[in-house]
Amino acid sequence: MSTDRRLVLASASPARLALLRQAGLAPEVVVSHVDESAVHAPRVGERVALLAAAKAGAVARREDDALVIGADSLLEFRGQAMGKPADAREARDRWQRMRGRRGVLHTGQALLDVRDGQVLARDVAVVSTVVHFAEPTPEEVEAYLATGEPLAVAGAFTLDGLGAPFVRRVEGDPAAVVGLSLATLRTQLAKRGLAITDLWRR
Repeated sequence: MSTDRRLVLASASPARLALLRQAGLAPEVVVSHVDESAVHAPRVGERVALLAAAKAGAVARREDDALVIGADSLLEFRGQAMGKPADAREARDRWQRMRGRRGVLHTGQALLDVRDGQVLARDVAVVSTVVHFAEPTPEEVEAYLATGEPLAVAGAFTLDGLGAPFVRRVEGDPAAVVGLSLATLRTQLAKRGLAITDLWRR
């Protein structure tokens, strides 16, 4: 049974939008403009949860009737949180340290149910996935940096783009590494009495 509930993605991430579309959903995109640097927490998983909730909340305040999804991802490597690198030099340094090792990609994901301008329910989850990196050669790293892709993503790598050959394997939810856990979204929707198939638009 389909539903006419609007699905709103509170993120400018093309990867998250593509994931939802590939899953048969048709979200509208409303960028939250949350200042991520102002959100702090003692643990990386806690910080992505707060960021996801803040992004979804900022957009939910502008909505009347919608299901709002907020998400944020950070790579935890040797106890350090890694968002988007500031420049190519920082991205190069990260790859020199990450190659042949592993990190944990934490994705915070919030679903807010808005009706009549009020948030009736919120569900915030964190999905953590172990990422095992390959050992790209210095030439491969330079070629990857030249594309600009690692400068635009958390951890300076992708699983769904040019960085995919430099990831050996993952332990956990691969979609969460891309930016949003579809399995978690299914569970969050079920708590609101909705099947994810209710929102299919194809």
